[in-house]
Amino acid sequence: MSEYHQFLDERDKIDFLIQKGFRIHGVNEHLNGSTVDFVHPEENKTETLLIGNANARKYFSSLLIQQNQG
Repeated sequence: MSEYHQFLDERDKIDFLIQKGFRIHGVNEHLNGSTVDFVHPEENKTETLLIGNANARKYFSSLLIQQNQG
């Protein structure tokens, strides 16, 4: 898979969870990328994504900043 397609795939997974009402709860950086923990505040559900693409990591970082400002 090309790097661009990997970015699109990871971005779509992030957007899907955000649209379902999940919020970013925690981020763990490691050599394979980032593990991002999402929590749904009302349904008490958690999801975890492994984000390896650098542009996708920038993308969720911008979402995290927006989430913490609002």
